[in-house]
Amino acid sequence: MSAPVHAAPRSRRDADGLAVASFVLGLVGLLVMNLLLGPAAIVMALVALARSTERRGRAFLGLALGVADLVVLAFLVTGNGTVSWGFGG
Repeated sequence: MSAPVHAAPRSRRDADGLAVASFVLGLVGLLVMNLLLGPAAIVMALVALARSTERRGRAFLGLALGVADLVVLAFLVTGNGTVSWGFGG
């Protein structure tokens, strides 16, 4: 059985969607939930790049923002010289 004719465009479209999603998640992750959104943005960007997205710039921005999310998290956790992190005030 042969592969569908439209398999390649759908895969590329999915990769483009992943690139945009990684950018959005990385951007939102700078403000909230950087522990979850940062790694998600990194993974989505790497998958989009592996699938040869046409939106390579957006995928690289998502990758950079995902890394920045983790850097912000590290700064917030160790900002006063001690490792402390919590949900309450």
